[in-house]
Amino acid sequence: MWSWHRQVKDSVSQKTIGLMRMQFWKTAIEEIYRDEPPNQPVSIELWRAAKKHQMTKRWLLRIITEREKDLDDRAYRNLQELETYAENTYSSLLYLLLECLGVKDVHADHAASHIGKAHGIVTCLRATPYHSSRRKVYLPVDICILHSASQEDIIRGSREQNIRDVVYDIASQAHVHLQHARSFSRNIPAAATPAFLQTVVLEDYLQRVRKADFDIFHPSLQKRNPLLPIQLYLRSWKKTY
Repeated sequence: MWSWHRQVKDSVSQKTIGLMRMQFWKTAIEEIYRDEPPNQPVSIELWRAAKKHQMTKRWLLRIITEREKDLDDRAYRNLQELETYAENTYSSLLYLLLECLGVKDVHADHAASHIGKAHGIVTCLRATPYHSSRRKVYLPVDICILHSASQEDIIRGSREQNIRDVVYDIASQAHVHLQHARSFSRNIPAAATPAFLQTVVLEDYLQRVRKADFDIFHPSLQKRNPLLPIQLYLRSWKKTY
């Protein structure tokens, strides 16, 4: 369901169609929690997971509602708006993962909130070259204005200093969230670690952006890091994130 929701925005040509699909899932969630799941494979599996792990309906509905608002297909007005989107989607998914892992801990919830925000910010940055190729820009408007970076500059793949300054400000905020998340690590149950291993991928991207001098269109950022599986294994083995 998560993967499908992410693709709706790019796969529909009209907002109305996207809204209809989102409404289907809103209705499906309500039916799942009445033990009347639609006769559809994903809905049935979600019903089983919700019953087994006592998943909170609020988190599922919050993800759908936020994705629905995102169908407006416009740039985020400011960094706070991007963080709100990330909290309501990526962080909500982490809360659900913690429930599936049987973790109920306030420190884990705080870490999940910050990791989700970092994930949303990094995803916005990583997707910028793809979006710009389709003449779309979602980077926070206030930061672009601050550095006199126009949407047209980003669409044509400008690698000038003002674009790098925009990327620096946004990437720095993601880094701050990762640091906050890790400040709770000593107080978080080891069982929560699998839900937080995505920090390895986020940190890897932020480091590569820094090495590229915050040139978001640098070719090196379009390549995968072959060492990531090893890094993930080591963090998993050490039960750290």
